[in-house]
Amino acid sequence: MVKRVFAALFLLALLAFGIYSGVTDGDKKQVANQSAENDGTTMYAPNSPAGLQAGEMAPDFTLKTLDGENVQLSDLKGKKVFVNFWATWCPPCREEMPEMQRFHEEFGDEVVVLAVNGTGSEKGANFENKMQVVKDYVEEGSYTFPVLLDEQLDITTEYQAISIPTTYFIGTDGTIQKPRRVGPMNYEFMIEMKNDLK
Repeated sequence: MVKRVFAALFLLALLAFGIYSGVTDGDKKQVANQSAENDGTTMYAPNSPAGLQAGEMAPDFTLKTLDGENVQLSDLKGKKVFVNFWATWCPPCREEMPEMQRFHEEFGDEVVVLAVNGTGSEKGANFENKMQVVKDYVEEGSYTFPVLLDEQLDITTEYQAISIPTTYFIGTDGTIQKPRRVGPMNYEFMIEMKNDLK
């Protein structure tokens, strides 16, 4: 029942995002400014769940990469991790991908970037078609950070990533150490989060 509720909320968020994407650049800035938290670092979509909170243990998960390898979050304990939820059809996600690549190339030995693709929301008649859409996008952008496939959107739902992109910042102890970011990150913001994680 909970999965169905989150799946319905996710689909509603997708619809809302489509409408949001149609507004002018000036309107986008106004919406982003109105949605920003008081600290100015985290943006939340109106009426979206608060998400997992700083101080909570990050829920463990295992997902496959585009190469078919399993990645388990708990195996990365002892490292700083950014868990980023995205999709190829999402313009703000596409905007931040080059920034994430630049960050990964510079700081990949300090921070693991896990790009969790909402594969269940991608275009295609079946999983293989959807996966190919993701693979083509990743190859076209020459992205080298790990891209994980959330086929049933189970992890996206568990992390309450209703609006995307959404990123969680996990410290070496496996806990979420900073409030999640809803909205695209830039290179400078990622460096700031890296430095704040312990």
